[in-house]
Amino acid sequence: MTPREIVAELDKYIVGQQAAKRAVAIALRNRYRRRLLADDLRDEVIPKNILMIGPTGVGKTEIARRLAILARAPFVKVEATKFTEVGYVGRDVDSMVRDLVQASMRIVEKEKMDEVRGKAEERAIDRVVDQIQPRREQKATRVRSVKQPGGSENPLEALAQFLSPSGQSAQTEESAEEPEKETSEYEQRRKEQEGRVRDRLRQQIASGVKDDDTLEIEIEESGGGVPFMQVLSPQGGMDEMGMGMGMDMQGLFGSMMPKKRKKRSMTIREAREHYTAEEARALIDQDQLTREAISRAEQSGIIFVDEMDKIAGRGGGSGPDVSREGVQRDILPIIEGSTVQTKHGPVKTDFVLFIAAGAFHLSKPSDLIPELQGRLPIRVELESLTQHDFQRILTEPRNALIKQYIALLATEGVTLEFSDDSIAELARIAAEVNAQMENIGARRLHTIMERLLDDLSFDAPDLEEKFLRIDGNYVRAKLDDIVKDEDLSRYIL
Repeated sequence: MTPREIVAELDKYIVGQQAAKRAVAIALRNRYRRRLLADDLRDEVIPKNILMIGPTGVGKTEIARRLAILARAPFVKVEATKFTEVGYVGRDVDSMVRDLVQASMRIVEKEKMDEVRGKAEERAIDRVVDQIQPRREQKATRVRSVKQPGGSENPLEALAQFLSPSGQSAQTEESAEEPEKETSEYEQRRKEQEGRVRDRLRQQIASGVKDDDTLEIEIEESGGGVPFMQVLSPQGGMDEMGMGMGMDMQGLFGSMMPKKRKKRSMTIREAREHYTAEEARALIDQDQLTREAISRAEQSGIIFVDEMDKIAGRGGGSGPDVSREGVQRDILPIIEGSTVQTKHGPVKTDFVLFIAAGAFHLSKPSDLIPELQGRLPIRVELESLTQHDFQRILTEPRNALIKQYIALLATEGVTLEFSDDSIAELARIAAEVNAQMENIGARRLHTIMERLLDDLSFDAPDLEEKFLRIDGNYVRAKLDDIVKDEDLSRYIL
């Protein structure tokens, strides 16, 4: 997509903030341009990381999330406040890269499974048919005991043949020829009949005629096989690397142990889905999947680090603030480019795109350590939302709040309609409450809408009149008293 097309797509979900949209659109397009460069130059072009500055609720996270969806790229959102400096209890910064690899694994696995889904569905249908109408060989396998000496399936006959003289136990060719011929013709007819039954059954299952029939199948128990093995970090807790090692050990020993299985009753539709997923995973080359997932995380991954302003304070401090500058120093090599060990293998972060964000209302971007500032060269300031913006947010985006509530209540048979003056009134109240108290941006609209429709949402299933038109008077009657009482509005809105 061109930068203009990217911005147009973001406009469908996010109101305003054109400068931020342009910045991320250029960053995404530059990734495409980099792939077209010669090999020797491509490795020299590093992503231009972005720092978004703006109050909460103006669209910082939504821009980054929608960008990852457009790019079909692995995306991880983390809060900088979750991390601690090495030596303190808490998450280490390497965990953001491990999370990115896991996100990439999920994306690539889904793509690979979609590629082989047709073949997996055919195999799944065959497995369902085998459950309903087993082949004669399968039936025999279930009930047949181990053959005894002499070739007989009956232990007593085998023993008699073993003890009797060899001449008595052997059939002559003349006496055996006719029964064998009859048997082979009979078996042939049985096989043909069995094949016709199975083909008819396969067609019925494939067409969905039997989807609601019940079937009992065996499935693997989740988490079965071997107990989880913990690996402790030097601080005495289980750190992220320890968790990865624990999982690897579990996988290593789990593959040596028999899988626990249990019987479960489900519909044929559910059994087909279960078997399709199993067969699709079996058809996928896991080594190739891992290689592709790591490559995509390295070349296309996007990590969104929120709350950067909360670790921007300088000085030693105490309590939760003690390692703020230490976290910055730990994040720095990840953004600069380093190799992080994950349970799927080493991952380089040289070409991962980092988008950092923070309100910076109590601190400034210049409070970050200079080296980290230098690694976030593109600065974008997002604007506070106005009353006009709130009106647009309520109605314009594809996932607009008004559309959401209309759809939700329609499930109860209630037709909800909002007049233009009601939307204007809701926007006015949101802007007024944000000005009086904390400015939480568009999130204020969620609170106001819930308060406005609280009674209606509760009574919707029992209403006799299933049509309601909400106008400005209805909004004022429900919310004006709360807005005027500042103490009350602090708790409710």
